[in-house]
Amino acid sequence: MSNVILFPVRSPEPVIEELDEDLSLDLVTAVDVAIRDLRDLMLRLQGDDTGRRQAHDCLDMLSRALEGARQHG
Repeated sequence: MSNVILFPVRSPEPVIEELDEDLSLDLVTAVDVAIRDLRDLMLRLQGDDTGRRQAHDCLDMLSRALEGARQHG
């Protein structure tokens, strides 16, 4: 005989409208945090030139977008 293993049922992901407004994140803060995280990743990708270049390009794009958003309010 075989044993049947029951996996727990996943509850659905919360819909954005259902999230508490205190948890919402504005775009400028999200980009600022992404820039910080990309800088950390670039330091860890020392042996991966392709990954480091991709992270650098993404960091540059996000930095320009953040600066533009700050200048234009």
